Amino acid sequence: MAKRRAALGAPPPAPAAKIRRQGWRVIALGAAVTAAGFVALSRVDATGRNAAAVAAPLLILGGYAAIGLGIFL
Repeated sequence: MAKRRAALGAPPPAPAAKIRRQGWRVIALGAAVTAAGFVALSRVDATGRNAAAVAAPLLILGGYAAIGLGIFL
């Protein structure tokens, strides 16, 4: 049985996926949005009732989502 499999040969390895230029741009944009989210997070007041308290988590999560999307583009 082993000889038969060796005779048929192993299938060629799948080509490594490369991130295209568009993907790198989306990743860079996502990193910038994430950084902006952390800057906004540093401006949240103690009670969490200003605009930064609403925008910061959305920016951070949106940036992470963009990075994940960029990996697949």
